[in-house]
Amino acid sequence: MNGKLVAGAIVIAAAVAGLAMYYLQVYAYYAPVAADAIRLTPVGGGAPQPVAVDDFRGIDSESSPIRFRACFTMPLSLAVLTETYAIHAAPQPLIAPPWFDCFDAAAIGAALARGEAVAFLGERDIRPGVDRIVAVLPDGRAFAWHQLNATLRN
Repeated sequence: MNGKLVAGAIVIAAAVAGLAMYYLQVYAYYAPVAADAIRLTPVGGGAPQPVAVDDFRGIDSESSPIRFRACFTMPLSLAVLTETYAIHAAPQPLIAPPWFDCFDAAAIGAALARGEAVAFLGERDIRPGVDRIVAVLPDGRAFAWHQLNATLRN
């Protein structure tokens, strides 16, 4: 009988720890981000320039440099953006937490692969080894995320 109590206590402790880890990874460390977070790097290089956006929703976390995600509407057309700002050659949208439902990494990645969306370099080394990428669809919907750059992928 004593062994059953010990085993039960271990199972309950493991379940509580698992639920706590899930909550901490998916919900606890995220905080809202302001709309002024979106800047794009000009074609010729230089400092990233702020761009006006509408309907901004963004999240970030201090616990990891690649947890930033944002969804917004870009008032500038793709033609203007491609003439003015640097295109990113290898965008890889990262999965967002399930509760941040405006950011669908698989759909964004598919639109980029089909050539429907265009990815721009937001800011190089926004944190050491991490770039901010901004992808824009023809209808004006836009998404931003952080991804590792070549200095950390090797």
